[in-house]
Amino acid sequence: MKVQKLSGRAHRMAHFKKLHGKSGLNLVSLMDIFTILVFFLLVSSSSVQQIPNTKKISLPTSVAEKAPKETIVIAITKSELLLEGVAVASIQDILNSNESVVNKLAEELRYHASKSSNISQMVQAGGRAVTIMGDEDIPYQLLRKILATCRQANYTQIAFAAVQKAKGKG
Repeated sequence: MKVQKLSGRAHRMAHFKKLHGKSGLNLVSLMDIFTILVFFLLVSSSSVQQIPNTKKISLPTSVAEKAPKETIVIAITKSELLLEGVAVASIQDILNSNESVVNKLAEELRYHASKSSNISQMVQAGGRAVTIMGDEDIPYQLLRKILATCRQANYTQIAFAAVQKAKGKG
């Protein structure tokens, strides 16, 4: 049996093909990446109540330790009143009105109450829960009308959204 001698170039090409010819996907590092990704998603989504982020609202700060519950959110911007992200009324119209309640807001709150199925919880707690997320500079007259509207629609567990101050900082 005669062995054929390869030229230098043919020898280098054969060596390159031997090293790089069977390139495959490294599954170990891919599994590590997915494991880290799943771990990050599990940790970041753990029982933290997220309120809608609105750049138009500057929330007041608070030192309260109690975590908020998941409720209907009323957002008060400088120009409009939002319920669950949907515009309900103009702030200027509310302030110019002589009525003590905001009728459009009351209608929407009643509509959300009719969709909800937790009537037994409402009876035990004494009323439905709502979170008011308002700018720290809103007029008291506006806030008073919104609170009266919430009470009229039987939303008596009212919470105010605030930015929590870090511990140890004054």
